[in-house]
Amino acid sequence: MGTPEFAVPSLKTLLDNHYSLAAVVTAPDKPRGRGQKLSPSPVTRVALNHHLTILQPTNLKDETFFKQIKDLQPDLIVVVAFRILPKDVFAIPRLGSFNLHASLLPRYRGAAPINWAIIKGEKETGVTTFMLQEKVDTGGILLQARIPISAEDDAGSVHDKLAEVGAEIVLHTVRLLEQGKALPKTQDDSQASPAPKITRDDCRIRWDQSAHNIHDLVRGLSPYPAAFTSHAGKVVKIYRTQVFDTVSRGKPGTVFATADALHVCTGDVMIAIDELQQEGKKRMTVEEFLRGYRIKDGERFN
Repeated sequence: MGTPEFAVPSLKTLLDNHYSLAAVVTAPDKPRGRGQKLSPSPVTRVALNHHLTILQPTNLKDETFFKQIKDLQPDLIVVVAFRILPKDVFAIPRLGSFNLHASLLPRYRGAAPINWAIIKGEKETGVTTFMLQEKVDTGGILLQARIPISAEDDAGSVHDKLAEVGAEIVLHTVRLLEQGKALPKTQDDSQASPAPKITRDDCRIRWDQSAHNIHDLVRGLSPYPAAFTSHAGKVVKIYRTQVFDTVSRGKPGTVFATADALHVCTGDVMIAIDELQQEGKKRMTVEEFLRGYRIKDGERFN
């Protein structure tokens, strides 16, 4: 059970290792683009290429969906980036159901663990497989794997690394459960931290914060949904920044521009913007941006 690109390596790894997939459960096709043509999820595309049975329920509590899963008589349900399963469904398999989560649980429970780990300045993160239970992201831990978060990483690069590492952990977890060797470890709730869904307000840059906090926010939201500010009434998305040692010499948000650089005052030191996107335009380097956009020293981002 999975929908986005993050779930694809896990699905492919199970197929490559010759596991029999009774069905793939994924989100219904969504209208996309100008023509609003129905487009399948990344998981659906892989399932179609391998001629697998595909279920696309709109309501996971629907009796028809419950019956479909029960009739398949699965040994195991593997969940990677899907929705919250009702107990009636995840209790069906004889070996139970487990989920792959993109954090080192119990830290960063919730919908956006990759984003929040980077926003909070973490130096490492990882993946966890755990047995499903009714309370989200709280089940017994099966396996974990760690990776460093480098200074150059953003949410996109960490996502791609964890998807690959996660696929290997999913495979090892399936083998443990298959062999009856899994020993779920109870999570320590006192060590838990939240990773709720990212809201628009979370994405707004507050220039009175420290440059490092702003830099981590930008990294944690790049490439999507992207941190943003505004200038002359238009939204400007920020994708890449650098922190400088130079103490800010103006109010937070004050801009200093040259022919090829854009520096902004923060709550402490200056920050340079390297990649950005003006409302209605494509993403570009700061040099490209400054060739076509007028911004004067002393003006401010809001």
